[in-house]
Amino acid sequence: MGFPLERPRRLRRTPALRRLARESRLSAGQLIHPAFIREGLQSPQPIASMPGQSHESIDSLCATVEETVGLGLGGVLLFGLPAVKDAQGSGAFAEDGVVQQAIRALRERFGDSCVVIADCCLCEYTDHGHCGFLLENGDVDNDATLELYARTAVSQAAAGADIIAPSGMMDGQVAAIREALDLSGFTDTAILAYSAKFATVLYGPFRDAAECAPRTGDRRSYQMDPANQREAVREAILDVEEGADMVMVKPALTYLDVVARLRDATDLPLAAYCVSGEFAMLHHAAAAGAFDERAAVLETLGGIRRAGADMIITYHARAAASWLAEIKE
Repeated sequence: MGFPLERPRRLRRTPALRRLARESRLSAGQLIHPAFIREGLQSPQPIASMPGQSHESIDSLCATVEETVGLGLGGVLLFGLPAVKDAQGSGAFAEDGVVQQAIRALRERFGDSCVVIADCCLCEYTDHGHCGFLLENGDVDNDATLELYARTAVSQAAAGADIIAPSGMMDGQVAAIREALDLSGFTDTAILAYSAKFATVLYGPFRDAAECAPRTGDRRSYQMDPANQREAVREAILDVEEGADMVMVKPALTYLDVVARLRDATDLPLAAYCVSGEFAMLHHAAAAGAFDERAAVLETLGGIRRAGADMIITYHARAAASWLAEIKE
């Protein structure tokens, strides 16, 4: 008859058949909610550049995390905004730092029912806005920064963090943190390495929310060149060799090729961060009537999963979990 033997449409005919034949699946448990905790707040304050997101107080963070637990989200990723910043970012590793306080509050209230991930970097805590200790010429001192990251990681683990997520893109950061954690007795604390974090304009709303834009220069000397894919694979392999338990690509939506390459390069759990600029693009395009936000967000997150990510950090996490619970197909 001239017809092909294979008829793919047979498996698309009904919702039940489509569910049965679906190759990749998106669930609430694969989504991670990023949260900003601001020292000294008594109540949450909306973030103008990120609609629907807020600077949290400790109490409001607990309420937000209660919601994430109820929605079945995979966990929360914590960023801190200290009341005072200094040259070395000492608020990042202070025992009574804002993130350390938040971790203790979450652990006391939720026990092990919520995975708590602590971002390990200095940019939110330094008065110059860079991710590490600066030399007199303005360059970031890689090795001096590693010592501060190690102190930060140990303080976060001592507060009760399940996972430490070093995001500064310093050479050797995973090895330094793993050694410090092990020597301090935190051998069960995992590391989620920001292995492929690119220097991108898409961090703009985050830098506004975290008040961490560099006062001078930029971060292109330590974050990755957006043109490089093979280098991302090398970075991830180095982090795996240094003891990472999970690796990450950031941003996600505009770097799906890198997500796919890393999926082929490692069997470790792979995270992708759908960053603030990607969140803002989806939100504002939907607000302008370009498309339905729910449909666009779920398609986007599904695409990141299809590329190979096991977990997705996204500011749409709570909304997406609610939408997924409503889907019948």
